[in-house]
Amino acid sequence: MPTPTSSVALRWRRLLGGCVAALGACCALAQPAAPLSFVEAQTALLERSDQLAAAHSAVDSARLRRQGVDGLGGPSVSVTGMAYRYSVNADINLDPARRMLDGALGMLPPELGQLLPGTPQLPSNVGLQREKNNASANLSLIWPLYMGGVSDAVRSGLDGATDEALADAASSRESLQSLLVQRYFGAQLAERAAQLRLRALDAVRQHDGAAQSMLQVGVIAKVERLQAQAALADAEQQARKARDDAQLAATALARTVKVQALVQPTSPLFVSSRPLAPLAEFVAAAQQLHPGLDKVQAKRRQAESLHDAQEALRKPQVLAFGLHELATSGKPNWVAGVAVRWTLWDSLDRDALAASSLRKIDQAESMQAQVRSDLALLVEKNWLGVEQARRQYLAQQAQEDLARELLRLREAGLKEGTSTVLDLIDAQTNLAKVQTQRAESANLYVQALAALLESSGQSDAFARYMAQADIQIPADAP
Repeated sequence: MPTPTSSVALRWRRLLGGCVAALGACCALAQPAAPLSFVEAQTALLERSDQLAAAHSAVDSARLRRQGVDGLGGPSVSVTGMAYRYSVNADINLDPARRMLDGALGMLPPELGQLLPGTPQLPSNVGLQREKNNASANLSLIWPLYMGGVSDAVRSGLDGATDEALADAASSRESLQSLLVQRYFGAQLAERAAQLRLRALDAVRQHDGAAQSMLQVGVIAKVERLQAQAALADAEQQARKARDDAQLAATALARTVKVQALVQPTSPLFVSSRPLAPLAEFVAAAQQLHPGLDKVQAKRRQAESLHDAQEALRKPQVLAFGLHELATSGKPNWVAGVAVRWTLWDSLDRDALAASSLRKIDQAESMQAQVRSDLALLVEKNWLGVEQARRQYLAQQAQEDLARELLRLREAGLKEGTSTVLDLIDAQTNLAKVQTQRAESANLYVQALAALLESSGQSDAFARYMAQADIQIPADAP
């Protein structure tokens, strides 16, 4: 059983550890955030994004693969060399030779046979064994003269694969820029909301202090004092929540652009009071610039290349060849000629394969038509979203003017005794709410604009629209 002294020491150690952890967290939060403009964030994202790096690697791989088959269909020269040792064992039967010799001697005249010395007797068989080291080398050449267009079809198909990789990389770039707009101006909106809540909290604290003084002199009832205290507690909770949200949004932005420290977005939310260009201009831009259409076109090119390759296999193939022996002691051997190969029948159904590749081309054409239709609808939706957000922000000006006037009247009424402290606090809170709603409308405008530019293939133009906007809402704006 632990002693009372050890239990107290344990509690003190835990309390001390908690204090140290809290102090470390406070120090981390106290570090100043690094200012970051949208253009700087965009540059950092495009330079450090792992997604873009993977897309660029895919493009490089496709280009190198296409480069690797640049000489497809050209001559191929190879050298073949080998060194070997052989051993030959043979048993040669000499009986036929011996019988032939005896027969030839028997046919000679007796006088001549007597003059010849005695012939040696041949053995019935002789064993032969031979071992030797040898080496040879050959130079060979194969040159396709006509392959029916297979080489061109393969190159065209790999060109289509490269175009597809480029379209995927462009699509990744567009989507990443939209994500950056979402994170960057989401952090700006969260900071704006936190500043408004903090401003409202300071005002409520002043009103709470005034309510305490009024209670002491008997101007207000205790219930009004309690209401002011409750409003202060709610304002403190709302301010803490808004600050936490702003901190989380800033962290998300920092991780998006791969920055270790916290960042403070300096480019404000914005709205342009002028309407957008006509919808038809954005639709036309989408039909020309959107990477989705480039990808469909690349798919169609690959399908057409596959069909051409299959049709090329129906045609005859002509190639030249040659072989020359190297490293020989005598006159070298060589051979050269032309070969023709034409497949008259095989186990594959060429007609079915050709029909299949034609269906792939039809599929690509249908996909292209569908993508064009979907893009036009998406551009129209985003264009309307931008216009609705713009009109909503402008219409909320009257609500903000009303909230400011109501706050002024409540402040004057409190001095004259026609308004209560709670009325003043409500007016202050209402103004912060209306200003936050206007900031949210500005963020809706920004996000809708980013979506519109992405759907029309113009995400790089976002910074230009931001610079041309005539209404800006900084985080610390009154």
